[in-house]
Amino acid sequence: MSSLFELNEHIRRIIALNFPQAVWVSAEVLRLGESRGHYYLELVQKGEDDSVVAQASGVIWASDFRQILATQGLGLRSVLREGLELKMLVRPDFHEKYGLKLQITDIDPAYTLGQIDMQRRQTVQSLKDAGLFDKNRDKKLPIVLQQIAVISSKTAAGLQDFLEQIQGNSFGYAFDISVFTAAVQGVNAGPEINQALAKIAKQADKFDCIAIVRGGGSRLDLSAFDGLELSTAIANFPLPVITGIGHDVDESVVDLVANRSLKTPTAVAEFILQHNLQFEGGIYELGEQLRDIASRQLYSASLQIEQGISQVKWSAQGRLQQASLHIISAKEKLPLFAQRLMQSQHKTLEQLENYCLALHPDNVLRRGFSITRHDGKVVHSASELNTGDELETRLKDGKVRSSVKKS
Repeated sequence: MSSLFELNEHIRRIIALNFPQAVWVSAEVLRLGESRGHYYLELVQKGEDDSVVAQASGVIWASDFRQILATQGLGLRSVLREGLELKMLVRPDFHEKYGLKLQITDIDPAYTLGQIDMQRRQTVQSLKDAGLFDKNRDKKLPIVLQQIAVISSKTAAGLQDFLEQIQGNSFGYAFDISVFTAAVQGVNAGPEINQALAKIAKQADKFDCIAIVRGGGSRLDLSAFDGLELSTAIANFPLPVITGIGHDVDESVVDLVANRSLKTPTAVAEFILQHNLQFEGGIYELGEQLRDIASRQLYSASLQIEQGISQVKWSAQGRLQQASLHIISAKEKLPLFAQRLMQSQHKTLEQLENYCLALHPDNVLRRGFSITRHDGKVVHSASELNTGDELETRLKDGKVRSSVKKS
């Protein structure tokens, strides 16, 4: 039977014999610590269900770190982070007391960047397959942006740039800005931004859009903005999302799915100002068009009024002239008309005179008629007379008296 020390010593010799040279391995950094220039890593490998299938401790001694930093430059500090997968040149070292530890002597940043890029492409494809890639980008921005929800870190220089640019604008535009704080880099960025989005979603009717802003940073500083969960939340968000997360070359997945993507927080503020200025310009242009239309209509109405006045003037003059001619003509015709009227009336009087003469009793008597009176009254009917009545009959040449013998 061997002691534990003897077993561990045997394991150390086996490892030393089988790994005479360092080997390249890939693993995810679960935890990272630093002390006196030494870096201590907890490395894991995960399976398809995200469960840990292998785990080991690693160390970068200060001397090795300085040498790697000299070789890889600042790219080393970018990839040496929790949550990233590293390709490392390691020398397995087993100590009887402290167990197995992987001594890291080199790191390949290009591998990590390649892994991030591959994961990024997979995220984009997943969003496209789910029909979400263009969903937020297809949302129409309100014609005026005034109620703005901003997601950023309190200490982010980009937030101050955004606020100074938009609140100190030269157009005099007023904005109601609500800041929702969240980490904008590191492992907590994704979850905290998602939490901020959830808070905004509960009061979405109070805002016109969301602005996510942060200062500049390296490509790996923006790795949180390539996450599938955050990108999906932004793609599905009910409000248009505008990003300005401070990078000039690369676009994150969040940039790709957002409604608008600007390079910097200042550019986001300027975009909002120009968007509102475009609306104001449209209103001013409409005002000018209305002014022109009203001016043209007033001018046209003025011409119509002047034409109407001229027409009334000339029509009145024409009618006056026509009436004057009628009066002159009537004046000329009046004597003749009066003469003709007098002649006509004279003939009528002559006819009436002849008619009256024809009906005169003397003329009637001459035609053989007679007039019989009883007691001085003209007898019109035999029924008016009685036997013995004395009558007087007037003829053309005299009067005859008689009496009624039988009635």
